[in-house]
Amino acid sequence: MPHPRTLFLASICAVMLAIPPRAALAGDVLVFAAASLTDALGAVAEAWQAETGQRVTLSFAGSSALARQIQEGAPADIFISASPDWMEALEHSGDLRAGTRRDILGNRLVLIAHGRDVAPVVIDETLDLAGMLGNGRLSMALTEAVPAGIYGRAALDYLGLWDGVAPLVAQSDNVRAALAFVALGEAPLGIVYATDAAVSDDVSVIGTFPAQSHPPIRYPAAITAQSGSANAAAFLEYLTSDPARAIWAGYGFGVPD
Repeated sequence: MPHPRTLFLASICAVMLAIPPRAALAGDVLVFAAASLTDALGAVAEAWQAETGQRVTLSFAGSSALARQIQEGAPADIFISASPDWMEALEHSGDLRAGTRRDILGNRLVLIAHGRDVAPVVIDETLDLAGMLGNGRLSMALTEAVPAGIYGRAALDYLGLWDGVAPLVAQSDNVRAALAFVALGEAPLGIVYATDAAVSDDVSVIGTFPAQSHPPIRYPAAITAQSGSANAAAFLEYLTSDPARAIWAGYGFGVPD
C-alpha cells in the first residue's frame, strides 16, 4: 500500500493539474498560472472579485504543462508563466493576443532543508551539496521543462555543482510538488523559489543562489488568442495595479517599476 505521504503528494499534483471547464459567463476570466503563484494570485483574485464583483477561476500547474494545454486548445483567457521561454513558445505558435504580454513579477531561487531553524550555508563553488544530501535526494522541479527546475539546474551548472548531484535529483512536475517533498521529509534538501519556501512552516531557507548564477526570474502574463472573456484585459491590467502590487510584495515577489 502506498505511503500516506506519497498519496498526499500525488493528490497535490492531481489538483494542480486539473483544468476547470470553460467559464460559464462571458465576463468570467479563466487564468492558467505557474504553480509558484498559488497563494499570492489567489489573494489578488479575491481582491479583484471583491472590488468588481466579477469572477476569476484559477488553474495552477507547471508553466510547461499549461503552455502545452493552451496550444492544444485549453480555454484559458490569461496565461502567467514563471519563465519567458514558455510565453515565447505561445507567441511563436500564435496562441497569444498581440500586444498584451507584459512582465509582472520577479523572484529569487533558494536552497531549502526539511525542518525549522536549519543552519544556513554559503552557496558558492565550494558547497559540498552532494555530501549534505548523504543518501537523500535533492528535490527539484523538472530540470528540462519547468522554469524553477531550469533555473535551478542553470545555477548548479554555473557553480560547477550539477555533475556531482545530478544522480541524486528527484524531479517533480511543478515547484510546489518539489516543495512538498522537502516539507514532508521525503527529501532533505530542495531548490525552489523564495516565495514558495515562505508558505511552508516545515522547511528552512538555508541559502539564496547568487543572482548571476541563473537568468533573471521573471513572470510574464498575457491574454490568449482564443480568449472570449470581456474582462480579461481588465484583470490583466489589475495584476499591476497598486492593490495587486501590495499583495505581490506581501508574498515576497519582486514587483517591477
